This record gives sequence, C-alpha cells and structure tokens, in this order.
Amino acid sequence: MNHDDDEVLSAHGTQHVLDSESVKTVERSDLPIEGMTCASCAARIEKRLSKQPGVASANVNFATKVATVQYDPAATGLSQLAQAVEDLGYKAIVPAPVSARREPANPPHGDAGHDHSAMLAGQGSMSHAGHAMSGGEDHSAHMNVGVAETRRLLTKMIVGAVLALPVLIIAMSHGKIAAFNVPWINWLQLALTTPVLFWCGWQFFRSAWKGLRHFSANMDTLVAMGTGAAYLYPLAATIWPGFFAGVSATATAGTMAGMTMVPVYYEAAAVIIVLILLGKYFEARATGQTSAAIKKLIGMQAKTARVVRGGTEQDVPIESVVAGDTVVVRPGEKIPVDGRVESGASAVDESMLTGESVPVEKKAGDSVFGATMNTTGALRFQATKVGHDTALQQIVRLVQEAQGGKAPIARLADRISGVFVPIVIAIAVVTFVVWWFVSPADARLSMSLVTAVSVLIIACPCALGLATPTAIMVGTGRGAERGILIKGGEALETAHKLSVIVLDKTGTITEGKPALTDVVPAAGSGVSEPELLRLAASAEKNSEHPLAAAIVRGAVDRGLLLAEPVAFRAVVGHGVEATIDGKAVLIGKAALLAQRGVAVSLEGKAAELAALGRTPMFVSVDGNEAGLVAVADQVRAESKAAIAHMRAMGLRVVMMTGDNQRTADAVAAQVGVDQVFAEVLPKDKAEKVKALQAEGHVVGMVGDGINDAPALAQADVGLAVGTGTDVAIESSDITLLRGDLRTVPEAISLSRATMRTIKQNLFWAFLYNVIGIPIAAGVLYPFTGWLLSPIIASGAMAFSSVSVVLNSLRLRSARQ
Repeated sequence: MNHDDDEVLSAHGTQHVLDSESVKTVERSDLPIEGMTCASCAARIEKRLSKQPGVASANVNFATKVATVQYDPAATGLSQLAQAVEDLGYKAIVPAPVSARREPANPPHGDAGHDHSAMLAGQGSMSHAGHAMSGGEDHSAHMNVGVAETRRLLTKMIVGAVLALPVLIIAMSHGKIAAFNVPWINWLQLALTTPVLFWCGWQFFRSAWKGLRHFSANMDTLVAMGTGAAYLYPLAATIWPGFFAGVSATATAGTMAGMTMVPVYYEAAAVIIVLILLGKYFEARATGQTSAAIKKLIGMQAKTARVVRGGTEQDVPIESVVAGDTVVVRPGEKIPVDGRVESGASAVDESMLTGESVPVEKKAGDSVFGATMNTTGALRFQATKVGHDTALQQIVRLVQEAQGGKAPIARLADRISGVFVPIVIAIAVVTFVVWWFVSPADARLSMSLVTAVSVLIIACPCALGLATPTAIMVGTGRGAERGILIKGGEALETAHKLSVIVLDKTGTITEGKPALTDVVPAAGSGVSEPELLRLAASAEKNSEHPLAAAIVRGAVDRGLLLAEPVAFRAVVGHGVEATIDGKAVLIGKAALLAQRGVAVSLEGKAAELAALGRTPMFVSVDGNEAGLVAVADQVRAESKAAIAHMRAMGLRVVMMTGDNQRTADAVAAQVGVDQVFAEVLPKDKAEKVKALQAEGHVVGMVGDGINDAPALAQADVGLAVGTGTDVAIESSDITLLRGDLRTVPEAISLSRATMRTIKQNLFWAFLYNVIGIPIAAGVLYPFTGWLLSPIIASGAMAFSSVSVVLNSLRLRSARQ
C-alpha cells in the first residue's frame, strides 16, 4: 500500500494536492455510461478521458458501466468530459446538482460521540462542485440505467426471436417442404430478416459506424461486420439470383416461372443477432445481481422519520430531517438517521452495518445509526448526521468506489482488450482469403464467408472485460454484508498474498480497558470476598485512575452497595487511603503497606497473577492485611479462536505492544501468537512492520488507535478495527466494523476466494478465445470436415460472457 503524504482526502471526496506553488483541487465524479458493449469500449473511453485537460485519472468499469474520473475543475468540467465520451459514440450521464442543504435551526454542539459515521468520514461523502450525489442516489442512477438497458434488450430480443424463427424453419427445411419452394420465399426471408438486423441489432451497427469514424474498433464492429456480411450475400443472391447460380453448384433451377433458386443464409444473420441479444440480456441480468449488496443496503433506508417540531411529533420524509432535529423511534421501527440518544433505552439490531446479529443495547449518550432496527424500547435522539453523511450512505459510497476500482491483475486484460478487436479482424480477413483459395470453386464464397463470419462472432472480448470487475463487485459487496469494508481492488488483491499478520494488543487482542479479574481474601483476615471488594471499591470511588475505575465497575456489576469514602487521599505512584464505615482502608502496592507497617502474606499469589499479565493491589483494613484485588486488560473472548484460524491459514501471527515484556508474554501465551514485540514505542511500530517487510514478508497490520496509524499506513494491507479511532481507519485499506478479530481471517479468506474467482474467469476467457478462434477459422476441417456455423459461434460467445458472471456470483454464497 502506497500512501503519499502530500495527498489528503477531505471529508467530501475532494483531494487537495499540495505543492510549493499552489493548492490544486482534484474532484472525483462518477459518470454512468450508456452504449458500452465490451471491454474494448471501456478501454477506448478510459483512454480518451485520461487525455482530457485537467484529468488526473480515469477508470472505466465495464461491469458497472461507470466512468470514475478525478479531475481539476479549474481545467475541465463534467459536461466537457461527457462530450468527450459522446464524441466516441457513447452517452455519458452527468449527475444532477444537489440542492443546497438546509441549515438546522438549532445546530448541535459537539460531536455525536465515536461512531461508524465518523469513522467513514473522508471516505464516502460526495460534494463535487455541486454535481455530486449521495451514495444511495448515485448508485440508484447507475442501477436505473442498467434496468432500462435490460428492458430494452429483452424487448428487442423477443421481437427478433419472433421474426427470426420462421427464417430458421425455412432454412432448416432444405427445400424439402413444398410450401417453401416458391419464387418469393427468399424475398420473405429478406423481409423478416431486415428488421431483425436494422431495428433489433441497430445498436451494433451504429456503434461500429461511430467507432469507424474515430478509427477504432470494438465488439460491435465484429458483430456488425459478421452479421452484415451474412446479410449482404443472401441479399445480393435474392436480387441477382442468376449471377450467383453460376457461383454456387448447389443452386437449383426452379420450375416455377423459370426462376433460379439460390441458397441463402438469412438465418445466420437473424439468429446471430437474436442470440447476441439473448446473451447480452442474461449478461445484464446477471451483472445486475453483482451489486445486490448495495441494493440491499439502499433498500434498508427508512422512508420517513418521526421528528419533534413545535412541541409535537410529526412524520416527515427522510429528506426533510436536518441535523439537530429531535427524532422519536418506537419499538419495531427503523432508525431513520444517525444520532445520539437523549432518553430511553432499547436494543438495536445493527446487523446491516456490522454483520453482527446480536442486538446492541442503547441508552442515553449512545450513538445510533440510520437504517438499523429498533427492537424493544422507545428512543428519543438528536439527529447528528443526515443524507449522504450517514453511516449507511458512507458505506454504500465506500463499497461503490471499491467496486469501481481495478485490481492490478485487471491490467493484463485491459492491455489485451485494447488490441484484441483489430487482431480478430485481421484473422477474419486472413481466414476469408485462405478459404477462398483452398475451397472448391463452386463453394469458395460460402465457405470463406461462413468461416470469416464465425471468427468475427466468436471472438467477442466481453468475457475478458467482465472477468475481474464482476468478481470484485461481488467480493466487496459480500464483505460489506459481513461488516468488512474494502477500499479498493488493490487492497482486495494484496490481502490474499499476506504472509504475516501484526496485531496490536490493546483494543485489538484485548478489550482495551482494564477489568476486575480476581478478589483474594487473606487467610485468617475474617474478611469475606464481597466485603473485601466493597471496601476496596468504596476507597477507590473518588479516584480517577483507570485501575480504580475497573475495581469500582467490578463491584457495581456484582451488585455491591458502595459507601462514601471519608478522608480520601491518593498516595502518588503507590495507591490510595480512605476511611470507609469508620475503618481505615489502604489499597495499593505491597511497598505502600510495608511502609505503614502492614505484614503481607500474599506476595506469592501476587507474583502468580502478575505472571498472567494482571495487576495485583493489596488491601489492608485497620492496619491488618485483608487481601488483594487484581485487574487486567482482558483478552477478547474471540481472540484465541481468531488467531488459531489465522495460523491454520498459514499466516505468521505477531503481537505488538507498548506493554512490558512480562505482560506481553502472558497475553501471547494465552492467545497463541507466534512472535511478540513488546515495549514498542508508538513511533517505532511502523519500523517493526518495515523490518518484517525487509525479510520478504507481505504484512497486514491490525490496529485501532492513533498510535497504530503509521504502522497501518506502512503495512501492505492495513486493517482497522471499527471500534477504533478515525485516524486509524483513514490510514487503513480495510475497515472491520464489528471490532471482532475473527473478521481478520474472514477478510483474508474473502480476498483469496475473490482472487481465485478472478483467475478462473481470466483462464476461461483466454481459453475460450484461444480454442474458439482457430475452430471458427476452420482448422479442424481438414481432419474432421467440420466448419463452425456462425449461429453456433454466436451462442458460444454469449455463453462465455454469462458463464464468467455466474462464476463471480458464486462468491455471494462463499463461506469464510
């Protein structure tokens, strides 16, 4: 992962590139593209956009039919970019401007607390000079284009099939059905075939012509040339049958009106168009399913919200909610926007955000997120993030950007697609010429034409263009459903190569906050375990130390009633003393008790607990040893299983922490890591990662704190635990929203499954063309007498594209 320190991504998708002379603003926008039919189309558009003034980068995704452009608005605009696309013969849809957002009457002060929406700031929202849309609106526009295209393909395919079927039946009769042996039968076939070609298949001819005007070729060029040739030959034979009767020995003299009947091949042109449209229709249907995860997320958004205005509750459209509104949600209702709970308590199902099925308890002060489901109680909260700023829309946007990106493995397919069509045309021309000279004189035209048309039709590079983006779309969508947000194709590809996983200890392997672990009364003290804990917690009640807070929480959780401490005093670096219910209580290190003349008998137990990574504190009551309590940053329940899973996957697991070696070793032994880096200063964490990389490892870093950010940036793949800080998440490549370490191997397994699917797709696409083109050219004819029918070739072409998409869709049910 390469991070340029000079590039900063703002919270609204605008990149500020700093140099010594000026500050340039690079904006990002998505342009849905209509008319793309193959990877060559995408390559042409991408090349043209990249050459436009002010364009920093352009990426055209054939699967999503979207061009993602980063550009300098001072040098160019979306309308100019759209015009550049239209000059190539395609249509670019410029996003509509977003209306000015209303300011809240009483804007909230302060942040809503630490929440997923804040974590995703800078990764998802759009505000591109007034032309951007929210993630949901933007993606809906893309989907609407796809739905309209799918319907159009279905209509043309049905009409074409109705017209082509009689032509196919006539051709299959081979003149053996008397009803078809009439002088005007060829004219009937011509009448049925012409609308199939020039209405149903008009898009191929129009695109081919526009490409020709710009000296370029694409899949439509192949289809237009193939079907055009298959149409022009029978057209000429129908108009001038006498001439072709001398060329074809199979021509028979008709007895009706002395007319000469010449075999024609209208069925090839008509059926090819129908089969290609059928393939395109299934391809569009299947490709649409690759974005099912985003559609599902968008569909979860509430349509209305119940807000308090003028002292009364009223239902308003979700678009009308502004930050600062007071929102009321009843049991069983969806939470409409992000906010902070003011009153009420409930359990909220956040599975659509995190993938975690267990509802999360919410009370005053907690954050809630739009589109999650309120289950048990009523909540009243203040809206803090609305519209495209909500966590849901941030996630949609982040996943959409990842799906629009390209993995490095896709570059090979892009390079091949750029030169593929001209090569195929050259092969078709050579095939025609060769067969013209080697075929018998009476069949040379038909054999040359059939083989050349078959080469043109079978060689469509659609499968090649769909191989990578469809798998990335399904893989990143599957990840989003599981609470794993992958920022792009590069991170997805690199993750499958990881050989070492570095885990930050505090907050990643452990809970990140100390908790009470042990309460041990001293033998003969006469103090029970609950009483010992009550006295210790009461003494620590007014202390601000994290260890004291852990003791107090432990006592409260056990239902103990604490007394108010009297004469409380903190002994800096040693402990505290206070009077509880008239008893002098001292709690702290053994040295503190020794200073006060208290004999200690539990030093052995304290050493045993310390060896387990816990912090023991001795307690005395009225000058006598009462026992000890211990606290520790407890290991997460899932950490041991998650680390075992990573090791089973062949990964070397390293724990890195700033804690002392003894504590680090105790935690490491408990969870089973391979290596420990202890007492590492925050500034040195990145150096440890760099050292592992120098050994030849591909390193993944998992962390959640500000001091993890440099290491996350240095790692080949940075994975930020979603309960962590904004800085850590912005520095990472993958965000794990659940805060569950088990999602680390899950993310890596997803990467491996996706890359395996991409390689399968590319293998099939390459193999299909390597085998299909020679067969279509007739290399098997000398040995078997087989010539591939153009109709069979068109069916094979359609099957290749659909099979690649269907293979990618298998990722939706992949088990990690």
